[in-house]
Parts: sequence; C-alpha cells; structure tokens
Amino acid sequence: MDEVLALVEARLRSALGEPDARAAVTFLGTDRIEVLRFVDGDVVRYATLGMSAQPMADPTAALADPVKGPRAELVLSVRAGLADTDKVLRPLAVLAASPQVEGVIVAPGASLEVGDPLWPGAPFSSVLVAEPGGLVEDLDLDDPMDPVHFLPLLPMTPNEAAWKRVHGGQELQERWLAHGTDLRDPLRRSVTLD
Repeated sequence: MDEVLALVEARLRSALGEPDARAAVTFLGTDRIEVLRFVDGDVVRYATLGMSAQPMADPTAALADPVKGPRAELVLSVRAGLADTDKVLRPLAVLAASPQVEGVIVAPGASLEVGDPLWPGAPFSSVLVAEPGGLVEDLDLDDPMDPVHFLPLLPMTPNEAAWKRVHGGQELQERWLAHGTDLRDPLRRSVTLD
C-alpha cells in the first residue's frame, strides 16, 4: 500500500510540480486520505492521495479482491483567489473515501454528491467524474494490479446535476463546451439547460 502511494505521489509531482500544502483526513474504519494542493499560476489543483491504496471493489461481490480492481485518485482544478476553495479539502477526502465507506466504484461519467457546498459560498455540491489521462497520465502498476487513473472532477450546480441524471454526463459536457463554460470558475453559474 505504501509503495503504491509513493508511486502515485511521484506521478502527481512529475505532472503538477511540488505541492505547496497538504492535509490529511481519517474517517472511522478507513485508511488515511491526504489532499495535496498544487498552484500553477492562476489555477490551484487539489489531488487526493490514498484512494488508490486499495482497489475499488464491486459492491455486489462476496469478497473484495485485495490486489485486482480499479484504482483512482481525484483531481480538482479551480481558478485561484476568487473563493475560499481550500475548504474543499474535507469534501474531497470524503469523496475519495467513498469506495471504502460506501463500496462504490468511482468511474468516468459518475456523479459524486457531498450534500453541502464544496467550499463556502460555492454554487456546487456535486461533481461529474471526467475521463482520465489528460492532466496526469495513468500510472501503471506491477501485474496483476490495475493502473491508477487520475480522475478530473468537474463541479456541477444542483440544476446541472439534475439535468445530468436525465441526459447523461456526456450530454452535459457537450453543453458546457457549446456554451464556452469556464469549469474552473469557482463562482460560475449554471449553464443554460433548456
């Protein structure tokens, strides 16, 4: 487990630079989850570290495989200085712990809900999990372990989350693209959903 996390942290550092802050959260009955903060000009990125220590298990399986299964970490990018986004550390840790706590597999296209604003005053309480491989490349591990995917999180307003449940994540992303939505704006309004 520690070896996997050392490799994951090295991959994050090679892709995003040196973190300027880190925080750790431990939930009862789960492994420790850290959130690293990386600043790149006017963009701040938050990446989880710890979610990939164990493979995510199919909630219907009788026994969880301790070696095989999907592994992932979460990455959130927002514009710096517009909101108190550092308060997203705990909600991110909650999302990263959800495979251990709730037995869910976090994959592209999924919606993750925290129930409260992601940070004070945020118009978002949920995120859309996007496709990996863009900002941070997948990390291959020794067989038979699955690679670690670094999944970008795209904040959704409640209206966008409801629309996504009906039309799907791909449709929502296409709508954002068509309207030139700045998904890194921590104060943005909901895209037009008519």
